[in-house]
Formats: sequence, C-alpha cells, structure tokens
Amino acid sequence: MKSVPASRQLLFWVIVVATCGWDLYSKHTVFTNLGFPDGISPWVKTFFNGGVLYRQHTTFNHGALWGVGQGLSLGFAGLSLVAVVAVLYWLFIKGHANSLWLTLSLSSIMGGTLGNLYDRLALHGCRNAVGDLEYAVRDFLRFELWGYHWPVFNYADVFLVTGAIMLFVYSLLYADEHEEANRKEPSSVSPDSDESLTSNATST
Repeated sequence: MKSVPASRQLLFWVIVVATCGWDLYSKHTVFTNLGFPDGISPWVKTFFNGGVLYRQHTTFNHGALWGVGQGLSLGFAGLSLVAVVAVLYWLFIKGHANSLWLTLSLSSIMGGTLGNLYDRLALHGCRNAVGDLEYAVRDFLRFELWGYHWPVFNYADVFLVTGAIMLFVYSLLYADEHEEANRKEPSSVSPDSDESLTSNATST
C-alpha cells in the first residue's frame, strides 16, 4: 500500500461530493418542476446562430449511457458498485492518487457513477403509472445539433464522459512516463546475485 497525501484524499472527496451533489440536485429540481415522464420545457437557442438548441425533457433511462442495454438497470447498478471499489483501490491502495490528473479524472467518474447509481436503486422515489418504482436513471438534458437530436442525458453522464476522456488523454501522454519512472526506481540487490558475488570476490 502506497501512502497518499491527506490533501489529495480531501480533493478527491470534495470533487466526488460536488459532482454527485450537483447531479442529484439538478435531477430533483427539473423533475419536480416539469413532472415526469415527458415534462418538456421550451426550446432555447444557445449558440452558433441557433444551430444548437437546448431544452429540458424528463425521461427515464433503464439502460446505460445513451440508452444502451435497456432493461438492465439493476445489472448496471452492480457494475457501478464494482467500479466504485475499483476506483478506491486503484487510487488509495495502489497509490495512483499521487497523480493529480488521475485524481481529477477518477473523482469525476466516481461522482457520475454514484449519481446514476442512486437512480438505478430507485432511491429517487419516482414511480410509474401503475405505482411501481422506476429503477432507472433520470435524464433531462436534450440538445438538437443542426437538426440532429442528441440522446437525452444528465450531468452524471457529463462527469463520466469527462473523466473517461481525461483517462484517455493520460494513457496517451503520461502513462509511458509513469512506467519509465517505475523502471528507473533502484531495486535491491540480493545476496546471491552476480553483483554481490563479484563484490565478495573482490574483497577477498
């Protein structure tokens, strides 16, 4: 187990709480104000001369990002729990939290994962028309990009994708440097090694 500075641990948890908190707050606010499902706000022109339009549209996603794997919400909840354990182990047991870049990227992923996990366990309390709990993620961000309707998503998805992109950049730019640094670390010489035997022979 490698030691990790307390300040780095604090930074990680501050980002996790902030990202997860904002995701849950935004979902609660929009779903309360617009109702669900299919609560819809007017389109708003954002930028590029109206080429990009934005609206809020409350929906439930019973799958993963962009609607993949519909009906497998509880299965994805199990995978989310595995991901949470893996991130904590990799950062704080293996010591990768010593990298600021990895701390930022994985804390973003953790915040997004916990936000969607909350929904997949139906802790939001939302129910369908027959009164059953919706074991599904609450989505509400809808964009139209020059006529193309982007799949509805939420802020947890934003944090997950941002963290994943940062990990990809790290693998391209920094992973080789980290591996090279590990190779340069001095290793202990065993008493039976050739170097040890040569030293003993010289001394005699």
